[in-house]
Amino acid sequence: MHIATSSAFKENASKALSNSGLQKALARSGPSFIARRAAAAAALPEFERLRDTARDIKNHALANLDFYLEAYETKVLASGGKVHWCADAGEARDAVLAICQAAGARTVTKGKSMIGEEIAINDHLEQHGIRPVETDLGEYIIQLRHELPSHIIAPAFHLNMEDWEAAFRKAHTDLPADRTFRERRDVLIEARTKLRSQFLVADVGITGANFLIAETGSSVIVTNEGNGDLTQTLPRVHIVLASIEKCVPTLEDATSLLRVLARSATGQDFSVYTTFSTGPRRPGDLDGPAEYHVVLIDNGRSAMLGTDFQDMLRCIRCAACMNHCPVYGAVGGHAYGWVYPGPMGAVLTPGLIGVDKAEHLPNASTFCGKCESVCPVRIPLPKLMRHWRERAFERHLTPGATRTNLALWAFLARRPALYRMATRAAALGLGWMGRKTGRFAHLPLASGWTGGRDLPAPEGDTFFARYARQQRTQQAQ
Repeated sequence: MHIATSSAFKENASKALSNSGLQKALARSGPSFIARRAAAAAALPEFERLRDTARDIKNHALANLDFYLEAYETKVLASGGKVHWCADAGEARDAVLAICQAAGARTVTKGKSMIGEEIAINDHLEQHGIRPVETDLGEYIIQLRHELPSHIIAPAFHLNMEDWEAAFRKAHTDLPADRTFRERRDVLIEARTKLRSQFLVADVGITGANFLIAETGSSVIVTNEGNGDLTQTLPRVHIVLASIEKCVPTLEDATSLLRVLARSATGQDFSVYTTFSTGPRRPGDLDGPAEYHVVLIDNGRSAMLGTDFQDMLRCIRCAACMNHCPVYGAVGGHAYGWVYPGPMGAVLTPGLIGVDKAEHLPNASTFCGKCESVCPVRIPLPKLMRHWRERAFERHLTPGATRTNLALWAFLARRPALYRMATRAAALGLGWMGRKTGRFAHLPLASGWTGGRDLPAPEGDTFFARYARQQRTQQAQ
């Protein structure tokens, strides 16, 4: 598994803040997600009740995951499909490769799949002479640019129109010199023109799955471009890549989750295409694959069951948390260094690759709580990030200076009288030192703050002292 730069979040964030093109893209696209989600939620009176229902469905499925996965496999087999159980990314890559080689595949089309990014399936196929072609518009341009997605539902979130045009001109050598790209429609036409032939020649189609339904053995995929349908119906072989926590008990459960998914993700009532696939083509069907394979991937999920982090497995990948996160909104997705950015990535990534490789991510938060307030399945993301911080501290992964300062603070906090005396002395001393300007441009032991902004000088006494005076005044009255 290739882990790019999760351990270098601070350096990545610094570069992102000085990247004018990225900042332009974030400023243009970010607010629209927030406004659309708010409007969609307000238009549905039962939205908050649906969030509770969605949480409960996922909790029940996770508590009985072994039962529902076995039931799902039984239904897939009954419909003529095959299920491949994979413990880790390596087994999943080998399973997909074996299916493609058995089919004699030379070209594979792909519908957007974050689990595909997680196991790096494209690189693996290319190394064995099979050409993967991303068909989602955002994923397609990312593939041309040899980049990771920067957002889980809008992979090219970090790009501007000029970036799209530059990538097309480099890859599409027959593009006329006078062809211009001024709006999204221009991009769509150019991409669809190139992708149409790929859909027709592909030997295998690979899609992700938003949900797996134990009751019917169906996989569900939602898209807005129709590429998912073409990917899974035109090729002779359809492969579904899905992690084990995507399994839900019934069709009714899946539809309840779908009602909060699109509203939370893009502000739509429903995605343009919501497609249910159940097994290979049956006699009398007009289209569909001759073979249907489901590659079920654990890759660290079962280790999260029954732990403080099980709630993270409720995630339905809507990206509402990152759309509302001030940190993600400032630095974008690539700063997080791997597949899953934003608050959900700050919790999920340490669970999948180890907190030793992603120690910075749980600290990439203001803890404003906005992520939890908009999560459609009510994942307590700030609490889970605190748990990872605790694990990192216990394993001595935090910097020595941080540990020393926290130990000093803890020593004082356990001694209230000494704490009040020390904080009052610090406030009065800093207030005297900053009496002329009212702020500090540079301050020893506070360079992490003053490196990017001034530190206001304290004014007056400490909170404890003011509160004590107020209490005495009230009692005297």
